Amino acid sequence: MAGAVSATPEGRSRGRARRERQAQPRGVEQKVRLSLEERRQLRERAAELGVSVPRLLVESALSGGETSTDRRAMIAELFEVRRLLATVANNVNQLAKVANTSGEVGVGERLARTLGEVDELVVELRAWTGARR
Repeated sequence: MAGAVSATPEGRSRGRARRERQAQPRGVEQKVRLSLEERRQLRERAAELGVSVPRLLVESALSGGETSTDRRAMIAELFEVRRLLATVANNVNQLAKVANTSGEVGVGERLARTLGEVDELVVELRAWTGARR
């Protein structure tokens, strides 16, 4: 039975959950045009989550969650970090070449600056990815 409501062992309904009532009635309607495929996908997703399509749309839009635009921006930032890491790796290779040729690292300030950049990038990457170590 599609749309049947049954109770969980805790006594809560397993059917579609409605949004809470508000003191002021919701008087604004928003019409959304969809293709048949988009409607099918929305209904399927709402059913998976146990909510109505309107609730899914409202909560998804207002949750502050990640959107495809957010993901594109994050990917662009990650590409920039990758470019910066490549630059830092090149600097480290140049310093290693000088050290191996001369037997000493006479460019201590440059090495310290480069290693500082590496540390900053690693901190940023850990923050973005949630990695602890």
